[in-house]
Amino acid sequence: MPIAILVVLWAAPVVAQVVPAGYELRHALWVGGECSSFSASFPYQSGQRISGCGAFADARWAVNLDVEGDARWLAFGGFAGSTESSYLVGPRYIFSRLDRFQPYGKFLVGVGDIHFPYQIGNGRYFALAPGAGVNYRLARRLTVRADYEYQVWMNSPGFANEPNHPLMPNGVSVGVAYQLMHF
Repeated sequence: MPIAILVVLWAAPVVAQVVPAGYELRHALWVGGECSSFSASFPYQSGQRISGCGAFADARWAVNLDVEGDARWLAFGGFAGSTESSYLVGPRYIFSRLDRFQPYGKFLVGVGDIHFPYQIGNGRYFALAPGAGVNYRLARRLTVRADYEYQVWMNSPGFANEPNHPLMPNGVSVGVAYQLMHF
């Protein structure tokens, strides 16, 4: 009897897993497109809406941490032909997953570009963009997402002899993403 107990105890570690599959870190690269509707930042406090499309990529860095890159071109509905675009990158934290839902918060930095109305000119500004959203997993490699972002374009618009009212475009985006690879 003692020999049988020793054999069982000796063999137990042989069948054990080194890293539980549920805890293994899986890096992944997701790419997608989105449509956006933003409160235009110009003219100041006008309530004007501007819309357009964009592209994004998310690289899974750690279990709950991604690096997101986002490019958005808002060219429809701007005041007197004005357009806005932004090119941002930064961390995105995924809160605890709730079945197929993945709520997240993000803080992106980059540049915001505006083409002012009536051919006044163009402006490029350093942009800070906190935001939040949720992914919904449709399939193993396919998700849809809804997102809110509030951008602050520093030192804008910068017109001489005019009050300084920083441009602050903000709005919602809806998109779809596909997982290109995991490693």
